[in-house]
Amino acid sequence: MSQNQNNGMFGVMEKYLMTPLTKLSQTKLVRAIQSTGVTTIPFTIVGSMFLVFNILPTAIPGLTNIFEATFFRFSELYMIANKATMGVLALYFTIALGYHYTRIMIEDDPDLDLDPIYGATLALFGFVMTIPQIIWEDGYMKIVHVIEEETMIINGWSIGADGVSRFGSIGVFVGIIMAIIAVHIYKFCVEKNIIIKMPAAVPSGVANSFTALIPTFIVAFSVLIINALFVFLGTDIFQVIQLPFAFVTNLTGSWLGFMVILFLIHALWSVGVHGATIITSIINPILINNMALNASGQATETLAGEFWNAYTYPGGSGSTLLLTFIMATLCRSQQLKILGRSSSVPAIFNINEPVIFGVPMIYNPDMLIPFILAPMVAGSIAYWATELGFVQPIIALMPWPTPVGIGAFISTGDWRAIIVALICVLAAGLVYYPFIMRFDKKLYAEELEKAAKLAAEGSDEGEQALDDFFSLD
Repeated sequence: MSQNQNNGMFGVMEKYLMTPLTKLSQTKLVRAIQSTGVTTIPFTIVGSMFLVFNILPTAIPGLTNIFEATFFRFSELYMIANKATMGVLALYFTIALGYHYTRIMIEDDPDLDLDPIYGATLALFGFVMTIPQIIWEDGYMKIVHVIEEETMIINGWSIGADGVSRFGSIGVFVGIIMAIIAVHIYKFCVEKNIIIKMPAAVPSGVANSFTALIPTFIVAFSVLIINALFVFLGTDIFQVIQLPFAFVTNLTGSWLGFMVILFLIHALWSVGVHGATIITSIINPILINNMALNASGQATETLAGEFWNAYTYPGGSGSTLLLTFIMATLCRSQQLKILGRSSSVPAIFNINEPVIFGVPMIYNPDMLIPFILAPMVAGSIAYWATELGFVQPIIALMPWPTPVGIGAFISTGDWRAIIVALICVLAAGLVYYPFIMRFDKKLYAEELEKAAKLAAEGSDEGEQALDDFFSLD
């Protein structure tokens, strides 16, 4: 492939892929959702760990009698930690998004007299107002009240195993919309001076609360109007809000959609953009929702939770774990051999920026194909292993630096996930092998030529370069 062809290929990717998605990643909302995802990590991981602990006997039958005699006596107590995290995930998400969205608006415009805590509480206020189920019957708005064997709606509040159903992951999408509405109303009121101003002598905390008073009224009336419109249409916002997310949800629900996601992530990386951050920040709410549905037994969604780090990205974006060991043991060029030795340990914990920027993977036509193809191969193996029932779907959120195999087991509670994860590592390594060896041959020749040239010039640096060069073989 000629240099002009290389430049043309990367130029097209930069123009039609990198630029639009980079602009999207820089929007206030996407940045806020990224920050929100980070904020909720401690709660989702802790809640998941209690669930994994509780299902250990399912994965290891030999533990059943021990757990029945000990831990299961207290499961109703310690599983509260799971219900108080995954069971009310929408509350955490809504509060954090309202806070971060307001904070980012202030960072971008320091003259805005906003307080992030009121962005958070207004978002929560709007969200909670959407929870009760209401119908129009006999000329009156009526709160739904149904208590049956499979349905329990008490005074409009649907109750499930973890408490209020709509506080769980099912409410995340509505929480996003309510946070957007509430924060923009708050911002609009402050910008247009539709607020109650207090004298300068009043403490800022008190002044800020009065500043948020009129926005709170407007949020209340706005959500009431939204609720009323949907009631007259015979539905509610929870049912309607699924429609805009249907495309992305369907994308995560099929193998082809999964491949599109992986391609976008790694195509972005190949032109220097952190593809994982951009793409996964958009779909993570869906993956968390899928994980919660799997954990509750309501569904068996294949793509859920940290599917990426459990199976698809052994070693980090690009599935580079085995590649680092190939570089360290089989490559002959100093660049790749030294890089492999120094990056193999971080790669065990899914940290591979040294590889991405050191090989490099970005703007490198020699490694473009395997960098995109390896995670697609690894992801396909894991996808179909889950889809066909060889391993259980993901039900818990693993810490992303968890080593390969261990993370898959934590995510699923299924020991067979360890085998699948190791097969994914091997498959990704096999994809890389011919490409990295060809690239190594090219670099080795260049390094040998450079070292020989320096040595021929009679410089001490050249002699040392040759000594160092061959000492690595």
